[in-house]
Amino acid sequence: MDSASASTQAYPDPAGTHAYDGVRMSGAPRALATEAVHAGRDDLARQGLHAPPIDLSTTYPSYDSRAEAARIDAFAATGAEPEGPPVYGRLGNPTVARFETALARLEGTGSAVAFASGMAALSAVLLARASLGLRHVVAVRPLYGCSDHLLTAGLLGSEVTWTDPAGIADALRPDTGLVMVESPANPTLAEVDLRAVAHSCGSVPLLADNTFATPVLQRPAEQGARLVLHSATKYLGGHGDVLGGVVACDEEFAGRLRQIRFATGGVLHPLAGYLLLRGLATLPVRVRAASATAAELARRLAADPRVARVHYPRIGGAMVAFEVHGDPHQVIAGVRLITPAVSLGSVDTLIQHPASISHRIVDADERRGAGVSDRLLRMSVGLEDVDDLWADLDGALNEALADVG
Repeated sequence: MDSASASTQAYPDPAGTHAYDGVRMSGAPRALATEAVHAGRDDLARQGLHAPPIDLSTTYPSYDSRAEAARIDAFAATGAEPEGPPVYGRLGNPTVARFETALARLEGTGSAVAFASGMAALSAVLLARASLGLRHVVAVRPLYGCSDHLLTAGLLGSEVTWTDPAGIADALRPDTGLVMVESPANPTLAEVDLRAVAHSCGSVPLLADNTFATPVLQRPAEQGARLVLHSATKYLGGHGDVLGGVVACDEEFAGRLRQIRFATGGVLHPLAGYLLLRGLATLPVRVRAASATAAELARRLAADPRVARVHYPRIGGAMVAFEVHGDPHQVIAGVRLITPAVSLGSVDTLIQHPASISHRIVDADERRGAGVSDRLLRMSVGLEDVDDLWADLDGALNEALADVG
């Protein structure tokens, strides 16, 4: 196979709870599984609450307009979270702030900023760099198809240079504002040495898409990435019922991202923030259980003569990609338990044909050059029993092979 103490205010203060280097800002060290359950919720007991509240307000009363003006001026200058109660839903929301606090703790960064989707999060990063005149991006394929398209099409005024990891240093220019990689990559599960890539970036920020691995399997910030991107729709939510995106980063960059979010309106809805915070509580359990099943399925697929090649990352995970000798479309049509659908990271297993769907928007030659063959299938393994999943795959592979015969 290829391989800190929480705020005591009624509303949490994300700037005071984000810092995390493997331990709380005060108190005994906490393991990842413990942080996943408790981060963003540390102040609940003092408020007489057990479950986090959902704040659906779009605006908040303020009887001191001079003080309010000063708070807004402060935000405009730095993008820092306003102290005290919220101001307006587009500027920030207490429920969303809980999710941001928790995700930053899990990724080991100073802050995190949430958006309406993963693509909204990436767009905000590109706009933040472009606003400084740094429109050039160096990127390594493969990336998620829509990320590839956003960069290639220059829809936000960016210019991209595609290269392999070894060519990153030579591709940098004075106007390079970002280096972007995804590891494991979508959909081939190719991996890069994040620490080596970060070294090649010099002073240019490295953005690592950590959607597939999640902080359960790797924390890119510990390896030198300044920005960690998630399509929170996937494993962070974990149940296929919420859209969201998030960038984990230092507080300086977070301030700029909040300003972009306020100006462009790509905010995460409070209900989505609540669902994502709830999803984080079970993230380690879900990822580890699904990864064990995925590893076993990858082993069985690698030994199956009906399968030409299997891609499974060295760090593990719940994603498996494989190329078949038969018609991949027949495999998609033949599954009964597994759901043929886009997206990934849910509790149920999903399968799709990247060349037809997730990466269809990428030029065919460039897509194939990045290892996304026309026979490649991408499977997001869920929490079902491994033998039930294998029985479904076995039947679908038989149908695909019979169709060739």
